[in-house]
Amino acid sequence: MHFEILVEDHSGKKMLDILIPKIIGDKHTFRIIDYKGIGRIPKNMKPGADPSKRILLANLPRLLTGYGRSWSPGYAAVIVVCDLDDKCLKSFRSELIELLNTCNPRPEARFCIAVEEGEAWFLGDISAIKQAYPKAKDAVLNAYVSDSICGAWERLADAVYKGGCQRLSGLGWQMVGAEKSEWAENITPHMSLDNNTSPSFNYFLGKLRELAEVN
Repeated sequence: MHFEILVEDHSGKKMLDILIPKIIGDKHTFRIIDYKGIGRIPKNMKPGADPSKRILLANLPRLLTGYGRSWSPGYAAVIVVCDLDDKCLKSFRSELIELLNTCNPRPEARFCIAVEEGEAWFLGDISAIKQAYPKAKDAVLNAYVSDSICGAWERLADAVYKGGCQRLSGLGWQMVGAEKSEWAENITPHMSLDNNTSPSFNYFLGKLRELAEVN
């Protein structure tokens, strides 16, 4: 099977470039496409966004429609990976499923939502963080509750970045993005697939394994 994986930012792609081969093995192919932000699903759920702006959810109706028309049954699956941020998980997932159901034909698709942010998947594996950053602050890491709505990237910055999230935030969003990509490069190679405390990571892992095994 081919896996087409859509992710909302470059740091997410860096993480998945390392993780995906470990999950699906070498019997399958994959491609990861990163976007420049999550945006929102158009109200009428119809294609119409400017593809050049590369905003994930704004382009998702067009993308899913195209995959449904292009792929033969059983050939591929699209995996959408994005952050929950401050949205309601139940409502957001329902909105995504409703969008998928408007496609005819409908592609094989799974929606994997990091609660609340992709950095929560790193924080679910403290051992991986400590291997990448031996001086990471234990008090900050141990106080984190998996998949809690608390500002996951800020929590990780407080643990591993000199001066914490306050200093990093003061450097601007471009610098924040660069640091997130660096975390992905440094932490992901140490992550254990089977010892992560993040429920949303384990949901993502389960969906990929399910598709890889069946196909």
